[in-house]
Amino acid sequence: MAQIKKLDIVRFAPKNGEGFYDTLKKKVDAYFTENKLDPHGNTAMKLKTLAMVSMYLVPYFVMLFTGTGSLWLFYSLWFLMGIGMVGIGCSIMHDSNHGSYSDNKTLNKYLGKIIALVGGYEVTWKIQHNILHHTYTNIEGLDDDINAGVFLRFSPHSKRYAIHKYQHLYAWFLYGLLTLQWATIKDFRQVYDYHKKDLLKKEKITLGKAMLQLVVYKVLYYTLLFVIPIAVMGIAWQHVLIGFLIMHFTAGLLLSCIFQLAHVIEECEFPAPTDDMKMQNSWAVHQILNTANFSPNSRMVNWFVGGLNRQIEHHLFPHICHVHYKNIAVLVKQTAKEYGLQYQEQKTFVHALVNHYKMLKKLGNS
Repeated sequence: MAQIKKLDIVRFAPKNGEGFYDTLKKKVDAYFTENKLDPHGNTAMKLKTLAMVSMYLVPYFVMLFTGTGSLWLFYSLWFLMGIGMVGIGCSIMHDSNHGSYSDNKTLNKYLGKIIALVGGYEVTWKIQHNILHHTYTNIEGLDDDINAGVFLRFSPHSKRYAIHKYQHLYAWFLYGLLTLQWATIKDFRQVYDYHKKDLLKKEKITLGKAMLQLVVYKVLYYTLLFVIPIAVMGIAWQHVLIGFLIMHFTAGLLLSCIFQLAHVIEECEFPAPTDDMKMQNSWAVHQILNTANFSPNSRMVNWFVGGLNRQIEHHLFPHICHVHYKNIAVLVKQTAKEYGLQYQEQKTFVHALVNHYKMLKKLGNS
């Protein structure tokens, strides 16, 4: 495998005008034109936005203004807020920061900042997700989504340590810490790291401005989640801390599972570039061979995870709102078959979860 340095750019095979993606894009464009549809969000998306935000904020205000009466109810409301975090992250924030929520760029910009309400920072998220993950999916050294540090091994090209032999057992606990990392140290570390790699420039922001924004966001976040509940409810700080951890563990575990099931499974290829930093396939073919869907027929899963159970469609058309994925999936699957490409799909969430478990075990032992 070629050694990838911080500023190296992997080059995918060029499109030829008649390949898989060119053909598919014409079909998808024709679908929206013929049906007179806007590829952005619709009324259903607006209603979902209201539902997801309510799922997060209603339990919060219930705690503040009506009281709970018992610790179990108090902790349960934090759990519901964790579910709401997932809904906001998978639907509102995700589509907005991809520019697919609305054709109004200003609306996308400010709705994307809703990530601050759940402890994140849109600048680092967009660099990690939109730039690195979506461009270099499953490429070791470039896709930050498979760069999980020392304790987890998500790629057959990353270094294996003895502890990885047990990662299929302990990974689930670490998954639960995902959003807690965002809310504490990860955003600060990424801002500095992306500055060194000249990636902050892509978001048109300086290191100083990014750090200032981040500090302000975190102060407001912890004021909302800690200072106000303790001051208004008069409840002991340790109970607020326990509730806060319940919320984040719930959100972290669910979000990790949703995203890892799409890429870290046995069917995905994890290809490496050649010594001159070239990939064998075009970008679109690379995406379809390193991405998988799950639970395509579950209306509940489709609604709750913002269409991210259809990651193939999302990776090929991130500028299209997820409410349209179900319909364009027919075109993607058909075109993939025409070009002899494997359209990878797990029937249910449980099937995908078991597959991911097996992949963790495989990567930990070989």
